[in-house]
Amino acid sequence: MPSLTWKVDTADKKLFITFDDGPHPTITPWVLQTLKQFNAKATFFCVGDNVRKFPETYKQILAEGHRTGNHTFNHLNGWHTKNRLYYDNIEMAASFVKSDLFRPPYGRITAAQTRVLKKNYQIVMWDVLTCDFDKGLNVDVALDKCLRLAESGSIVVFHDSEKAAENMMRMLPSMLSHFSEKGFTFDAL
Repeated sequence: MPSLTWKVDTADKKLFITFDDGPHPTITPWVLQTLKQFNAKATFFCVGDNVRKFPETYKQILAEGHRTGNHTFNHLNGWHTKNRLYYDNIEMAASFVKSDLFRPPYGRITAAQTRVLKKNYQIVMWDVLTCDFDKGLNVDVALDKCLRLAESGSIVVFHDSEKAAENMMRMLPSMLSHFSEKGFTFDAL
């Protein structure tokens, strides 16, 4: 789907780090502290129900100058959800997440859903997926792959969730350090 945002067109040495599935009351603050060490801004695609449960963590994301996006209220897969239910769930999330950015959970969205949602949202995908959610992940191999694939304008996906925490906490500082040394900056979308 070329009409979706997969990468940012820029000549500058910038990466766009994103986080899906939060906020989480302990993992997200760790991420925020890590980003701060590298003067990095990021975009957090938040599950509405998690924002409802952890409003202070959500407020902290915004207070620290990061951006947020809608990731549905219940992390629904667009391929397996009836359109009306999908739109209603996104609308429910929108009452907690004020943003014109949307990322479909699992990257699963139909052409019909895209046409409807593009009226109100920029639909953001990615060109570098860390796979930090994979419990069987070889972190060193995955990190090496991410370092090789990421380039100016890349949108990189991490997850601030319990499932991904261990892998993400190993990969994120290394990635930020590597690209900082190469003169990159990290911006929110």
